[in-house]
Amino acid sequence: MAGDAAGHDSTSPRDHVARHAELMAGLRRLYRVVPGPMTGFNTLHTRSVADGALPRHMKELMALAIGITSHCDGCIAFHVHDALAAGATRAQIEETLGVAIMMGGGPAVVYAADALVALDQFEAEAADRPSSG
Repeated sequence: MAGDAAGHDSTSPRDHVARHAELMAGLRRLYRVVPGPMTGFNTLHTRSVADGALPRHMKELMALAIGITSHCDGCIAFHVHDALAAGATRAQIEETLGVAIMMGGGPAVVYAADALVALDQFEAEAADRPSSG
């Protein structure tokens, strides 16, 4: 079966919503196995994306662009999810994909396309959730 540069079957899109859930389960396991480093990483992550001179959603967009140019499929799942949760718009995420392509060249095109699929999936998942309120 043919695979793409992201390491998955190119005939069907990766399920980023499921990937995010898998990664969250993996992180919980890592917390049990190596709590010290994971606590430190969690503190680093939380403080790095906290609102400051740059709002949280902008920092998540930066992390997404870096994940794309680093060819990190897990980073795409996390940072598309977290950018949306922080209030980023579809248009902002789409522009971020363009910046990542500019900085990462051809390989970034493959990962940006994957991030666009992730955006579609997370928006569809949010639309399917019952609203609270």
